Amino acid sequence: MAGQALTDDFERARELFLEGVAHFEAQQLQAAEKAFAASLQKLPGRVSTRINLAATRLRLGRASEALAELEAVLDAEPQHLDAWGHRAAALAELGRMGESLDCTERVLAADPGHAAAWLQRGIALERLRRFDEARAAYDRLLALQPQHAEAWFRLGQLQQRQGRLSEALASLDKALSLAPAHAAGWTQRGSLLKDMGRTQEAAAAFGRAIELGADDELNHFFLAALGAGRSPAAAPRAYVQALFDDYADGFDQHLLDVLGYQAHRQLVTPLAGLQAEPFDSALDLGCGTGLCGPLLRPIVRHLEGIDLSQPMLDQAAARGVYDRLLQADLAQHLRDTPARHDLVVAADVFIYVGDLDEVFSGVRRVLLPGGVFCFSVEQSADDRPVALTAQLRYAHSLAYLEGLAGRHGLRLLRSAAEPIRRDRTQTIPGLYLYLGG
Repeated sequence: MAGQALTDDFERARELFLEGVAHFEAQQLQAAEKAFAASLQKLPGRVSTRINLAATRLRLGRASEALAELEAVLDAEPQHLDAWGHRAAALAELGRMGESLDCTERVLAADPGHAAAWLQRGIALERLRRFDEARAAYDRLLALQPQHAEAWFRLGQLQQRQGRLSEALASLDKALSLAPAHAAGWTQRGSLLKDMGRTQEAAAAFGRAIELGADDELNHFFLAALGAGRSPAAAPRAYVQALFDDYADGFDQHLLDVLGYQAHRQLVTPLAGLQAEPFDSALDLGCGTGLCGPLLRPIVRHLEGIDLSQPMLDQAAARGVYDRLLQADLAQHLRDTPARHDLVVAADVFIYVGDLDEVFSGVRRVLLPGGVFCFSVEQSADDRPVALTAQLRYAHSLAYLEGLAGRHGLRLLRSAAEPIRRDRTQTIPGLYLYLGG
């Protein structure tokens, strides 16, 4: 009887495992997780099931849980290459790129033809901004598997980042010829065609991405930047967060050396002339890597910064000038925080926020009587109060900002029209406003 029960458990575990695989391949991830977990209840510790459960949880965005499952597998079977490969992916999702690369090296030392390890190696190297090495990893994978759609897609993304637009288009077209229903591939193709100035084709690509189930908010944002549809009140939060998470390591060098950015200095320098005494408490909205921090520190007693991107905040923390740093959405923070400040600063932040009414309302809430709110914006090129540009940034008019200030009980103390940065050969005009509470 006991033997029959074991046989029955094995057969049921096998059925559940195969159900999980079918659900996983159909992108029914929650059903797949449920099936794999049930299979493990019938047959605990089965390595193939645990690896598939980890892969499913990784796809569900639960990298920490996936990593725990993989660690258990590797404790039992330290040489299991697929477990090391999935561990590399989980570590990359958790931002632990160096450890991820170590895992891929271990796999490739044992099996130089391991396609998944080459793909993950390329992804990790790209996130570390080691672009030439990343390209070599993708090239090696494509030499092994020329029909690997994901590798062509990743290579196209990388080539676009490097400004090799014609090569990027060829790679993305190859990826989409192999996987025509790859929604993210159509979004990427639209982004690339937008950068190439082929706006009608870009709009068609974004439309195709929406049809295939890609992120609706993101693709409509891209379409709005092309003039096809109404501009949203702000850039999608996930877009902004992903942009700066990826950008954090090379942010300062690119912004200062390549784009000639000086808005942080132009914004902060005049503050010393507005008030003889140091400010008691300052809030740096969208502080990023903390470029404003060293400039603010001599004129404030307490300095806080908030940003959506944790990697950017990590860079800001390394400067050692902030008393408190918090990962938060700025409008939500201004609405909910109990803290009050006599200085609120926003340097080049509102390029990702079109409608500033909620922000002004929140600043008015946290700003102490007699306090100062200063910020920079890109200046709109026409009479529109707010304009979403083809570069996916918002520009604002002086009349719009002055009107907002008046409606929220803020006095105009000072304004200046000065450049923000360069964009290729073009100088981007900016506005710098100082409002009193």
